[in-house]
Amino acid sequence: MSIRSFLGAMILLLPGISIAVTSGPAIPDTPAGHALGSWLNVFNSNDSARIESFDKAHVPWLTLERAMDLRARTGGYDLLSIGKSQKLWVTFNAREKATETPISGTLVVKPDDSDAISQLSFNPAGPEPDVVTLTAAQRDQVIDGAAKLLAELYVFPDIGKKMAAALRTPQKRTDYREITDGVLLATRLSDDLRAISHDKHVSVHFSWDVVPPDPTDKPSQNRDTDTRLRKHLEASNCSFEKAEHLPPNIGYLKFNGFADIDICAGTAIAAMNFLADSDAIIIDLRDNHGGQSDMVTLIASYLFAVSTHLNDAYDRSENSTIQFWTAPFVSGKRFIDRPVFLLTSRQTFSAAEDFSYALKNLKRATLIGENTGGGAHPISPRRIDDHFTVIVPIGRSISPITKTDWEGTGVEPDVKVAAADALDEGLKRARDQTQSSVSPR
Repeated sequence: MSIRSFLGAMILLLPGISIAVTSGPAIPDTPAGHALGSWLNVFNSNDSARIESFDKAHVPWLTLERAMDLRARTGGYDLLSIGKSQKLWVTFNAREKATETPISGTLVVKPDDSDAISQLSFNPAGPEPDVVTLTAAQRDQVIDGAAKLLAELYVFPDIGKKMAAALRTPQKRTDYREITDGVLLATRLSDDLRAISHDKHVSVHFSWDVVPPDPTDKPSQNRDTDTRLRKHLEASNCSFEKAEHLPPNIGYLKFNGFADIDICAGTAIAAMNFLADSDAIIIDLRDNHGGQSDMVTLIASYLFAVSTHLNDAYDRSENSTIQFWTAPFVSGKRFIDRPVFLLTSRQTFSAAEDFSYALKNLKRATLIGENTGGGAHPISPRRIDDHFTVIVPIGRSISPITKTDWEGTGVEPDVKVAAADALDEGLKRARDQTQSSVSPR
């Protein structure tokens, strides 16, 4: 498979930016065309202050370092031609200024906010043998498959049926008719589903590789999937990035996902025991996009002296509710009666929000940073065909304290600061709180 560069997130366009580049082909007078012109204008400027300002306000997921690295590597882009386009999407051909390497690109804007870009991707130009070109019949199969699964499984039946009906309308068929690229179709379907449901978890995904069967289909193939997952998690240290002691004795733990405990429990246990003798712990969830509830429970168990009710999860398919409590016993030492600080950002999502919401409501941690992403619904990935999967939210979280969740609103921090400043603020507060209570060493 060829190497692909992908930028997929929301970019809000700054007012006053020209919608045309200084030279090159005419850009379509559509929301997608306007977005393309605006992005090229900013990216090609090579003005780090302007790019930083743009990114902080409108591309919070993209750090200045990453943006400037891309800018330095490519030298910006010369737009060569416009390919296919509709109101909400446009394909184009461009050339890297630094290397003169030709690329093909795709840009998609959201249907409910045409100033927001949901896909901006760059691929090597020219034909690629691994690309799946969709026929009309395949495209319809994907749409019908997603609609069927959402109607049957989505946590709120009325909204599930509403999403399914919207995908099947003749108007939507027209919207998707010109799309032959899998990534583009998945993006457009995801955008439309989220515009209806306002659920950030619901989405359609495209894979160049053949999608394995759903877990209940073929156990032998599921074992192959588990093996690949294990290798991936082990190679990434189970998403644990840092576990260290900061002066005078502040534990710092940064991990970017709540991974499978069957594979990663040992890593989590080692990290928590490494920090157990700290005077305070800072847990950095600013880049944590979620994962599994069992890992939430495992890590939280180290922070409470007794078994504590964290959260409940309702499952539509089973019509049942599961309670999540911290474990009565842990391997090693607990971290109790000492302060915990959680760092959050707009990218903190799903299981990371579950962890934050529970600890905040139980008054076990002080949250510092930004409001989190707002995704509270447990999900079930379901296979549509060889290359498409739909992520279906099948349940909802229920706090035993608030009797609700953080869906759509996010978890509000106790101390609001920019995500980039959250660690400094956390260290200051941790040192202030422990200084008077810690005896000289």
